[in-house]
Amino acid sequence: MKKNIVLVGTADTKGEQLQFLKERMEKRGHQVILMDISMGGAGKVKGDISPEEIASSVGKDMAELTASRDRMWVTDIMTRGAIETAMKLLSEDRLQGIVALGGVTIALVGARIMDRLPFGIPKIIATPAAMPVYVGRWFVPTNMVVMQMIMEVSGMNDLVKNALAQVGGAISGMVEEVLDHKKLTLPAPSVAVTELGFSDACAKNVEGLLTEKGYHVYPFHANGTSDKAMDRLIAQGFFDAVVEIVPAGLVEAKFKGNRAAGMERLDAALDRGIPQVWAPCCLNLTGVGPTRHNREKYMADGRIFEIDQMRAMTRFPEDELLEGARMYAEKMNQTKGPLKMIVPSKGWSSIDREGSILYDPEADRLFMDELKKHLKIDIPFETVDCNLEDLPTAHAIVNSLDQMMKEKR
Repeated sequence: MKKNIVLVGTADTKGEQLQFLKERMEKRGHQVILMDISMGGAGKVKGDISPEEIASSVGKDMAELTASRDRMWVTDIMTRGAIETAMKLLSEDRLQGIVALGGVTIALVGARIMDRLPFGIPKIIATPAAMPVYVGRWFVPTNMVVMQMIMEVSGMNDLVKNALAQVGGAISGMVEEVLDHKKLTLPAPSVAVTELGFSDACAKNVEGLLTEKGYHVYPFHANGTSDKAMDRLIAQGFFDAVVEIVPAGLVEAKFKGNRAAGMERLDAALDRGIPQVWAPCCLNLTGVGPTRHNREKYMADGRIFEIDQMRAMTRFPEDELLEGARMYAEKMNQTKGPLKMIVPSKGWSSIDREGSILYDPEADRLFMDELKKHLKIDIPFETVDCNLEDLPTAHAIVNSLDQMMKEKR
């Protein structure tokens, strides 16, 4: 059960706490590698990997960094060095888990390291600075735990010791139970499916129908993080096909919506060329709750579907709807494999069906006409005369994917 756990921190400011945490993990029988990224001088404890080694891994001298007053530059250098060092440990099979302990800077460095590590390796950021405004930037599309320490990591009082003991127990338990990421495989044929609450019935129907046909289904919530993580797994070779019920993370990224998944969203499956079936859930809608960027612009439409105190939805304005259509056409033009789109004619989600304030089939047709106009390759579309959430949509999606998979075999 002995595993290698990398502990990232600054021994010059948190040496006592790092040493305590290291000893807790060592008592569980694990080998702990303390990566000291101190930027201000000699640490209070000696790291297994020194700041000098980290700096030299990217061709820098630690004395130059210590003398500099440009903290951002120094932090960037040490972050790059820490990433290089962690990747070297991974290649040597000396990294089966990782913990970053410290304040905002260490959390940011830790997140950037973890962003480069494969899915399946346990990762914990332990910090007293887990404020929502920061956590959103730390989270990366991989499996990660952020633990709010509550109290400042200073001194060694009983509260600090208790929190550190929990961190040590958490990462120890994780590395003891986790499967070897190098041996992690999925049964064939495996299908990834994106979904969210506005496509709940469609997703459940699709998953059930696929399972009946012998497929292994893996759902991902299209919240901007989980769907991005799905793309990363696809790029790593997981999944034989994809059902994109909710490919909206791309348009959300373009117009700074709450479910933004980055402009690289969808690229992994398109590049691998695995069979895909898309539906247009939420390509026409965006959030307009209190956390929405530029909320006033979207509130001006007046068609607001309120869900709760934090969530409300409206339609994209026509200019953004058409720009979004062109973006999706550009993505579809890049596919290296079979791709088909199923288009419901009576609304693309549970909240824009007939009778809803958001129901606007004419605007939906504008989107589809614009998309098709900019396609440079022959991609099939199938229109179903119902809402996305109605059973015929799920049947069309599953039958289309099943046909693609049979043709591929």
